[in-house]
Amino acid sequence: MSTLERARCSLKAHPLALDAALAAGVLACMIAGTFAVPRGEQGVTWELRVPDALSLLLMLAGAAALVFRRRTPRTVLAVTGTASLVEFVTGDPRAPVAMSAVVALYTVAATTDRPTTWRLGLLTMTVLTAAAMLAGPLPWYAQENLGVLAWTGIGATAGDAVRSRRAVVQAIRDRAERAERTREEEARRRVAEERLRIARDLHDVVAHHIALVNVQAGVAAHVMDKRPDQAKEALAHVREASRSALNELRATVGLLRQSGDPEAPTEPAPGLNRLEELADTFRSAGLPVAVARADQGTELPAAVDLAAYRIVQEALTNVQKHAGPGAGAEVSVVRAGPALEVTVLDDGSGTAGEPEAGGGHGLLGMRERVTALGGTLTTGPRYGSGFRVHAILPVETTTAQGESV
Repeated sequence: MSTLERARCSLKAHPLALDAALAAGVLACMIAGTFAVPRGEQGVTWELRVPDALSLLLMLAGAAALVFRRRTPRTVLAVTGTASLVEFVTGDPRAPVAMSAVVALYTVAATTDRPTTWRLGLLTMTVLTAAAMLAGPLPWYAQENLGVLAWTGIGATAGDAVRSRRAVVQAIRDRAERAERTREEEARRRVAEERLRIARDLHDVVAHHIALVNVQAGVAAHVMDKRPDQAKEALAHVREASRSALNELRATVGLLRQSGDPEAPTEPAPGLNRLEELADTFRSAGLPVAVARADQGTELPAAVDLAAYRIVQEALTNVQKHAGPGAGAEVSVVRAGPALEVTVLDDGSGTAGEPEAGGGHGLLGMRERVTALGGTLTTGPRYGSGFRVHAILPVETTTAQGESV
């Protein structure tokens, strides 16, 4: 830190000392001004003359009041203005007591608002100038009287300019702080959204494949002794499901890699083009799945395509876990105008009932996916038995002019 900066910080830390130094400087200038004597055409000369007692007392009072100009600026203006008024009427016109009033008026203008500056500035200028012209010993047109008008106007104008500049600087600083807070809040919001998205993806991948692995492992353990061929087939399905789970986990975790990390897998995210493959994995686990589609030729946005696939995947996983033995599922995907309708039904009568009875996050994840795309999700038990999951996902978006894209 330079010497100038250290001095500036020290003065800001001790404002009373700074005002005392300013008051001493103003007093010295006022006393020095008493030695300047106008000599008509000869200009200004200097005489070694001590001001009278009243003028000296008024100068001391005005300078002493300036020490407290930051604490009570209006009171200081009143004191210095009164001292200047008394000097103009009864004192030596050479004593520039009005200098303290100019400094006080500058302080008021710099620390208050513009209407107050106008009101007090005009009042001070009018009263002091009128007193000097009408009640002073000099002619009304004397340059000293006109100087009072000019210097009080300069003090008020300079203080208002300083206040305006401080307000502009503070506004810029406030805007910068608000922008910084907004950026931090936006960053936190995006991090939270990304965390939820990754959590949903991991849940969908793990819940689906682990459920299949659990079912097939149970089948293999049940038939291992009596039907070893069927046990081998079930273990093969376990191996395939675990491999798929690892691949999808690798793809999901690859999104978290930073530059310089090993290259992430480039396999595209799953979509409805893999719906039959998804249904086959459940069929191999013993869950009959019927698929009906009426969306041929529809090009879906990547987010909608992935969300539809994950909804079907999670709904079938819930059927596998909760619907009970002998249950079957029906999946339908229909394009209805600007939306895609995805429906998963089952006819199970398992004791678990609704998927959320297990306390999992499957339905919550589905609802978050659909809500993020601006769609709607309806879930609930069917009449008689079974469960129904129905999602409406918007396929077309609307621009600000109302044109669909």
